[in-house]
Amino acid sequence: MLAVRTSSRRLGVALAALAAGGLVLAGCAGETAETDAAPTASASAAPSSSAPSTSEPGEPAAVVPQGEPMTVAADLVAPWSVAVVGETVLVSERDTGDIREIVGDTTRVVGTVPGVVFGGEGGLLGIAADGDDGLFVYSTGSGGNRVERFALTGAPGSLALGDAETLLDGIPSARTHNGGRIALGPDGMLYVTTGDANVPDLAQDRDSLAGKILRMTPEGAVPADNPFPDSFVYSYGHRNPQGIAWAEDGTLFASEFGQNTWDELNIIAPGANYGWPIVEGQGGGADFVDPVQQWSTAEASPSGIAVIEGTVFIANLRGERVRAVPVADPATATEHYVGELGRIRDVVAAPDGDLWILTGNTDGRGAGPRDGDDRLLTVAVG
Repeated sequence: MLAVRTSSRRLGVALAALAAGGLVLAGCAGETAETDAAPTASASAAPSSSAPSTSEPGEPAAVVPQGEPMTVAADLVAPWSVAVVGETVLVSERDTGDIREIVGDTTRVVGTVPGVVFGGEGGLLGIAADGDDGLFVYSTGSGGNRVERFALTGAPGSLALGDAETLLDGIPSARTHNGGRIALGPDGMLYVTTGDANVPDLAQDRDSLAGKILRMTPEGAVPADNPFPDSFVYSYGHRNPQGIAWAEDGTLFASEFGQNTWDELNIIAPGANYGWPIVEGQGGGADFVDPVQQWSTAEASPSGIAVIEGTVFIANLRGERVRAVPVADPATATEHYVGELGRIRDVVAAPDGDLWILTGNTDGRGAGPRDGDDRLLTVAVG
């Protein structure tokens, strides 16, 4: 059962922490991998939250969720991503195109992203803060997926979307496999995950933007130190990555939907090839980088990820659970809330150090909405 705490109190604590400084931002399955099957418990990962830390001296200790998640906001419609801009928490809704602002115990529409083409897994996807007055947005348009920057006007509680600037468009899109996670890295560059748009061979084509993790300047230019000259491509050979986040030492982790066999957690290196569609999961040989951990598609469908202290937290859709993976031992995991919250679309490092969990029960898949769905939830970690 979910515990419900007064949203305004929890949000006030989070925003006070944000004002004091220190925010970590984290960051769809193919129709075959993400089905409506009931979640199953993994035999290879302990369900307990009491696993010992494997951190080396000087590394942050791994942490896990503590207790029951509490509601920050409810009655969201197919939410996809969370961003904290200044003192404001924003949520994107895939199937409405709306960006919502959390105001006390309620939400309000800041604006609707224009020109969004809805259908399947396309629509309004990832959002990420650009300072205190801007928002990076990934969405599906008539010419494919695109990355835009919107100005934000007004004050918290009455924000509005300003003008949009297109940073990159023409990213291949389809009803499935659109990627969509977007985040500013610790190097100040903007990272974007893209799916193979249901054309697997595009993932191996470095001239295509599909099936990649892209890296660009916040202004939309190719960084001079990207691994391939004059190319946004940072890594390739991806099927449908939907989560990216950095550990304290700068290690970039990414979650990825497999096809029929293995979903993946990868450590991303510049210029590396992650094998799709030649290989799915581990065992690719010297030409490809293996995932550090893999799960059957029935147990996972991993979407957003976040790193808090020494732990990578992973949202799972079909698997209906939160995984906690120690940064120092990324081949291991513990599992939390299996089947309790339904489908989970995103996890976010909150400004106060808690874990935010965004459910995904109104997206047309799975068993459907529960009372109050969809929700943004919060839980302490330790």
